Amino acid sequence: MPVTGLATVLLATAILLVIVSAVQPLAKRLELSETVLLAIVGIIMGGAADIILHSSHIHMFDTAAEILLDFPINSEGFLLIFLPILVFQAGLAIDVRRLSHEIGTVLLLAIVAVVVSTATIGLALYPFSGMPFIVCLLIGSIVATTDPSAVAGIFREIGAATRLTRLVEGESLLNDAAAISIFSTLIAAIIAHKEVHLISSAISILVSFIGAVIAGFIFARLSLWMIVALGATSGRAAEITLTVALPYISYIVCDELIGFSGVVAAAAAGLTLSAYGPSTFRPQTWRFLNEVWQQIVFWAGSLLFVLASMLVPRLLIGMTKWDCVLILIATIAGLVARGVVVFGMLPILAATKLSPPVPTPFKATMVWGGLRGAITLALALAVTENELVSTPISHFVGIVATGFVLITLLVNGTTLRAVVVYFRLNELTPIDQAVRHQILGIGLGKIKDKTRRVANEFGFSNQITGYVIEELDRRIEEEQEANTFDTALGDRQRIVLALITIAAQERSILLDLFRMQGLPRRVMETLVRSAEATIDGAWQEGRYGYVKAMHKRLHPPVRFRVAQYIHRKLHIDRPLMYCMMERFEILLVSRFVSISLTRFMKRRIEPTLGTRVAEIVSEVLDRQNRMLDDALETMRMHYQGYIEALEARFLKLVALRLESEEYDSLLAESLISDELHQELEKTTEKRFERHNRRLKFNLKSGIEGRVRDLPCLRGVPQAVLYDLSMSMSIYFVFPGEKIYNRGQKVRSVFFISSGLFETHIEDKTLLYGAGDVLGASEMLAKKRTEGVYRSLRFGYLLTMRADVFKRLIAEYPIVRHNLVQIDYARNRPEDCNETHIPLLGYTPPVLEDKTEAVKPRNVEQSDVKSTSNEKTPDDSKSAVENHKRTEGKDHNQPVKEEDAKQPPSEVKSKDLDPFQ
Repeated sequence: MPVTGLATVLLATAILLVIVSAVQPLAKRLELSETVLLAIVGIIMGGAADIILHSSHIHMFDTAAEILLDFPINSEGFLLIFLPILVFQAGLAIDVRRLSHEIGTVLLLAIVAVVVSTATIGLALYPFSGMPFIVCLLIGSIVATTDPSAVAGIFREIGAATRLTRLVEGESLLNDAAAISIFSTLIAAIIAHKEVHLISSAISILVSFIGAVIAGFIFARLSLWMIVALGATSGRAAEITLTVALPYISYIVCDELIGFSGVVAAAAAGLTLSAYGPSTFRPQTWRFLNEVWQQIVFWAGSLLFVLASMLVPRLLIGMTKWDCVLILIATIAGLVARGVVVFGMLPILAATKLSPPVPTPFKATMVWGGLRGAITLALALAVTENELVSTPISHFVGIVATGFVLITLLVNGTTLRAVVVYFRLNELTPIDQAVRHQILGIGLGKIKDKTRRVANEFGFSNQITGYVIEELDRRIEEEQEANTFDTALGDRQRIVLALITIAAQERSILLDLFRMQGLPRRVMETLVRSAEATIDGAWQEGRYGYVKAMHKRLHPPVRFRVAQYIHRKLHIDRPLMYCMMERFEILLVSRFVSISLTRFMKRRIEPTLGTRVAEIVSEVLDRQNRMLDDALETMRMHYQGYIEALEARFLKLVALRLESEEYDSLLAESLISDELHQELEKTTEKRFERHNRRLKFNLKSGIEGRVRDLPCLRGVPQAVLYDLSMSMSIYFVFPGEKIYNRGQKVRSVFFISSGLFETHIEDKTLLYGAGDVLGASEMLAKKRTEGVYRSLRFGYLLTMRADVFKRLIAEYPIVRHNLVQIDYARNRPEDCNETHIPLLGYTPPVLEDKTEAVKPRNVEQSDVKSTSNEKTPDDSKSAVENHKRTEGKDHNQPVKEEDAKQPPSEVKSKDLDPFQ
């Protein structure tokens, strides 16, 4: 009984998959690209099927031949079924950070090269083809799209430079969209018998491109949001299912409903997922997702090439000798156009600093590697299937486009490997070779020691052990002789290499920590992207770029600034509360990672790159540790209980992670059964869920005590202090942040709970620390600020509106007197030995070294008791130590009632008050 209907199609598809699986190992043995071999197999199958149907002697294979030639898929099916997932996976597999550095080169190859190729091929064919110019341009747009699969496959097999592969893959992401947009415009004009308006068409294509990028980004972010919303209970099957739906939604909605480019939308969705996926998906899920998509694309790409190639004999029916001449003209014109763009325009990009320079061997390989493939055949098939296109035009387009594809695949594709080897692009760079010899020289020495220990433990004979050790010694000697590490890399290059390695290790540690349940996805996303920024900074600007990125990670994001503004202006605490919780977790995890990096540097970097490089990198890491310590100490000072609870929760999660790994080890060693392992894992999962809930955080915890400890508010009744504390807002500042600009009207005053600030007025530097009030003197003098107030460290401020502060001064004169004393202490004569005001216990801040002012430093805190008869500190102690002793702690003892009623006898307010 013959197989018919849907069963026939499924059977044919299954047989094609069997053929595809056999082609892959055969291609490796023949040293051919899989894509090229698949095209050859498809052409042979299509030609054989056509011969069988037209032969009067072979009848038993007629059914199979009919199935192959009449496979129920047309050009629309090719584009709708295969193109979205191919483009999406291409974006998913690209390193977006590295691609961003090459964005100028990629856009040039993807857009400018397509336009130039379309015009050049059209102009070359027009005098010889006898077809209208617009039809010749249509041919140019069809063959302008390149296929990266064959090229990238060859590059990976022979170990070509990763940058070359990245450029080719980046180009392929967008040139399909550019070529299809031009093709759609031209085919519509041909069908409607209208002229193409260049400016309006260009604007339409640009709008379609930009709109598709935005739409693809939005769809991808919505998918990631759904994954986060589903939580850990969704499972990786549901998460990966969302990614399978994403390219089709992006493509079809944009292409069919909105009118934007579906190819660009799918590519933008893939790039967005590539950029944000590692910090959204759990690492194990992210690895599994990439493996699933590689398999999907292998099936889709292979089937697309075989099915499209089987149509080649049909498209070439009726080809004449003159058609061969036209194919050759189009091929040469396409090669020349690509060469003009690559060799003529890339140097301009490099000269204008819009893109890194591309070496000449790279350019030559990129020109020769412009292979065309299945998308070109699908577009040609779309023309031949369109009933509104005349027969001569469809015949011309089908033959020339198909012949063009065959030449690039059979000539360029089979010789590309030789081109790469000729230019020695499959070899390591001198720096990589030097590092290779250095690593092997060190690593083989450790391997030799371990091998000797293993031989002794397992009782290998001395003869066998000596033979193996002798071979290792010979390899070590060869590597040492070939080692040019000391001469190939200077100190600057070694430092950059070390910082890149450190930043990459940080990213690996963070992703490994992300495997633990309980760490929020948003926190990990922030940390991973910060680590990627340090990698980019080290790549581009060396140590300066790394340090700049390191400083930037501790500065507040836009969300934090907006939350602080809402808290101050609208007195809505919840957004700032969540931002503060995230910041606590970010700082805590960053501190643990920083400690791990210091150990990694000692264990790996120092033996490989040398002691001098290790010292410089250690200095950079120490600076990072000091900044983290300062930020954590500022917050720990005010939220000690929350920090301790957070640390305890983190340690519990680590313990549960270690427990789960121990159970996995026991299972791998067959010490426990699968059933017992599943039971233990369920218990661990329940404990993870118990600790997965985030801790409650009280933003205004302890604020009343901090208000009560402010020196300027001594003598104010407790009830009033309570009301003030409830009306005050919290403001966290960061090193270098401006509090006031010069000439600014003071609308709020800032009470310093911790931190250090400075301003420059009339060539005089004034420092403000814990207990000071920023903006008070300007408010009382009814003037604008005379200088810029800037933070030197992480700080914690309490803010009060100007009208509330004026009312406080009017109702409680003691506050004015306290401020006078603080101002006197700051501006006291240089010969005055008094370092603090006895009544207030206030010590004005002083910096020992102004050059270090901008560097955050870890300030140790200790309680300072202040009484009216307290002794002056020893003059040999620096003022910095006095400030450290007093900052952020209880500076004062309760004020006696009679002291609160009048200024102290030592200081006459009438003589010292600058506001009278």
